[in-house]
Amino acid sequence: MAFEFRLPDIGEGVAEGEVVKWLVQEGADVKENQPLVEIMTDKVNVEIPSPRKGTILKLMAKEGGTVKVGEVLLVIGEKGEQGSAPTVVSPTTTTANIPAGVPAKVTAPTPSPTLVAVAPKKPQEILATPATRKLARDMGVDLGTVQGTGPGGRITDDDVRRFKDVGRSAAVAITVTGPRGVEERVPIRGIRRKVAEHMVKSRDSTAQVTHVDEVDMTEVVHLREKAKASADKQGIKLTYLPFIIKALVLALKKYPYLNASLDDEKQEIVLKKYYNIGIATDTDQGLVVPVVRAAEHKSITQLAEEISKLSEKARAGQLTLDEIQGSTFTVTNVGGIGGIFATPIINYPEVAILGVHKITKRPVVKDNQIVIRDMTYLSVSFDHRVLDGAMAAQFMNAIKQYLEDPKLLLLETD
Repeated sequence: MAFEFRLPDIGEGVAEGEVVKWLVQEGADVKENQPLVEIMTDKVNVEIPSPRKGTILKLMAKEGGTVKVGEVLLVIGEKGEQGSAPTVVSPTTTTANIPAGVPAKVTAPTPSPTLVAVAPKKPQEILATPATRKLARDMGVDLGTVQGTGPGGRITDDDVRRFKDVGRSAAVAITVTGPRGVEERVPIRGIRRKVAEHMVKSRDSTAQVTHVDEVDMTEVVHLREKAKASADKQGIKLTYLPFIIKALVLALKKYPYLNASLDDEKQEIVLKKYYNIGIATDTDQGLVVPVVRAAEHKSITQLAEEISKLSEKARAGQLTLDEIQGSTFTVTNVGGIGGIFATPIINYPEVAILGVHKITKRPVVKDNQIVIRDMTYLSVSFDHRVLDGAMAAQFMNAIKQYLEDPKLLLLETD
C-alpha cells in the first residue's frame, strides 16, 4: 500500500524546509534509513532518511521548493503501484514550470522584455574537456544543466564548481532581454532566502536602535601578542574576538536585559541566565550564526578554539542544526573587512547584537597628551521595547571598561 512520507519535525522551532537536492529518483528502490532528500532549514542542510523500504512512486516537491512540516515529501510503495498525486510544491521563480538547474545567464537586450527557459543540453551539445567531465562526475553535477563561460560556450572547471556551490538549488538559466540593457536574474534560494526572511522578521518584530562608542584596544592588543605564541603551539588561532566575548559576557551579567528575549504572546521579558553567544560568520553560501554555548564557563583560549572550529564548519557547510540554535546574544565582526562602523540587525528573537569593527592606530588624547593608540568602534543594536538607551550606554561602558583594562577579564572567574 502506498505510503505518504511527510516532512518530519526536524528541530525545535522549525516549521518548514527547502528542498536542496533529491538523493533518489522516481522508480528507484530504497532501503530503510537510506537518505532520501537534502533539506535546508535555518541555514543548515539535513539529510532525511527513508522510514521504510520500497519504491519511490512520486516526488512531491521540486528542488528549491519549500515544504512545511507535515506536508507530503514523497510517496513510497510497491513497484508498479499507483500513489496519490497532491500538488507538487515548486520553487518560486520568475516563470512557471522551470526545472531546477543552473544560475541565470543573460543575452543582449531587445526592445520588448521576454523570459525564456533554457532547456538542458543534449550530451552531444556539451562542450567540456575530459578533466572537466570527471570533475563534474566527482561532484555530482549534470553538465547538461551547466552554462559554460569558456570559448564557444565550453564548460570550465570553475563553471562546475560555481554551479555546485551556488546553482544546485537555483532556477534554470533564464534569458532576460529588456529596453534598459543586460540583466542577470538570480533566484533567492538556500541560505540567501533564509537570511532574507530572518532579516525582514527582525525588522518587523523589533524597535531597533543603535548605540556606538569607541574603545581603546591597546592593552588587549599587547595581551594578545604576549599570548599568541603559546596559543600557536597549541594549534589555537587567537584573535581579538575571544577577548571581546569574555568582556561581553561579563557585561551581560551586569545588564541582563540585553541577554533576553520578548515573549509577545504573554507580554513577558525572558531574562536568560545562560550565555550562548552567536558568532555571525560570512560563508560562500551566505551568513550563518554558529553558537558558542555556555561562554561564561570558557577561558579565552577555550573560546578561541571553539570559535575557530565552528567557523571552519560553517564555511565547509558542516554545521548541525543544534550548532546554530539557542543563542542568547549575537556578535557580528566586520573588523577584518573594513569600514568605520555599522548598525547590525538584531538576530531575532534576541533583543540585542554587538557589532565589532576594525582596530586602527589613531592619535588620541590621553592624560592631556596626544598619543597613538589602537582604537576601534563597537556598536550595539537593541530592541527599544525591552530596554532604553541609557541601559545600552551603560552596557557598552561595561564592555569598554573590561577591554581597556583586560586584566579584569583574567581576574573574573565563574
